[in-house]
Amino acid sequence: MKNLALALTLACLLAPASTRAQNAYITNLGSNTVAVIDTATNTVVALPISVGLSPLGVAVTPDRSKVYVTNHDSSTVSVIDSASNSVSATIPVSASPFGVAVTPDGSKVYVAHDTTPGTVSVIDTATNTVVGLPIPVSASAVGVAVAPDGSKVYIATTISVGRGTAGVLVIDTATNTVSATIPVGRAHNGVAVTPDGSKVYVTDSRRGGFPGGGGVGVVSVIDAVANAVIATVVVGFLPFEVAVTPDGSKVYVANSGSNNVAVIETMTNAVIAKVPVGLGAAGVAVTPDGSKVYVANEGSNTVSIIDTTTNTVIGPPIPVGDQPVAFGLFIQPAPKFAGLPGAKNCHGTSVSALATKFGGLNAAAAALAFSDVQGLQDAIHAFCGG
Repeated sequence: MKNLALALTLACLLAPASTRAQNAYITNLGSNTVAVIDTATNTVVALPISVGLSPLGVAVTPDRSKVYVTNHDSSTVSVIDSASNSVSATIPVSASPFGVAVTPDGSKVYVAHDTTPGTVSVIDTATNTVVGLPIPVSASAVGVAVAPDGSKVYIATTISVGRGTAGVLVIDTATNTVSATIPVGRAHNGVAVTPDGSKVYVTDSRRGGFPGGGGVGVVSVIDAVANAVIATVVVGFLPFEVAVTPDGSKVYVANSGSNNVAVIETMTNAVIAKVPVGLGAAGVAVTPDGSKVYVANEGSNTVSIIDTTTNTVIGPPIPVGDQPVAFGLFIQPAPKFAGLPGAKNCHGTSVSALATKFGGLNAAAAALAFSDVQGLQDAIHAFCGG
């Protein structure tokens, strides 16, 4: 009977997989909530999750189990359990937390604080406590991105008009000290690293120096080895956030003042498209398979979806909460399983490992934040390559 049960399980795994979902977690600045979107159905699948005051930054752990949300006006970070979509912990941090990112191994969370001067806090995910003293930085810290190998953290900083030059700071994660400062522009928000770690893209919303923080918005391209700017790309008015596709071929930039998303081809660092979205385009993130981009429209209280093949908006905008910002990597990553992708024994290895670790597939699906076993099966099928 055991062999028959295993055979039936493997048959399900080897059957054509349905579209699997990675939830998108959208911070709503005005309603102090987080909305959860199922990216397979493009529907809001949970009640709004109440967090602290003025939630801005959001980051999902590599194992998909936890979501860290910065509450700017509460000086806290909320931890959301993705299995129950409820807050499991609230972590006191320094004032004005903004951007947030998780290391690739899931052990640490880096939080930027947009005080003057700024600081960066480090959270231990095992205990959900701040470790050590905040890391001092030279200007208001806003965006956070971690290098793919986890060795460096990039901090986008901003400074008031007429008060000098901000830049992108590099933190060595082994020592949690600033190892380099890359001077570039004055008002940086979003920052993202290419999957191979070779380049860093950072928005600058005040290039041009118009009164009130206007001017020509650009994205600066940084060589991550030389720690130097190698290109400047004009994208639109008030670029806020930036995201790189999983294959590293394109960069999507949310232009909050232009109500569109600029698409940069990384090979040429040229804008190849501008996609109209809702009002006040803020957060932007790409699905793990690279097929879709989700954009939080702060002024429209919606989320738009872009097809990356055609660079056009698909479907109607999704209503969420008040002033959605979603600043960070707000979509759950693709799960990883035992076995080698594409190997013939991958499915069996993955199933066996999960069943042993969690005491059955139902328990494994719940622990890994899948809605049911079929979702887990689909994810294993996709990971193993069919």
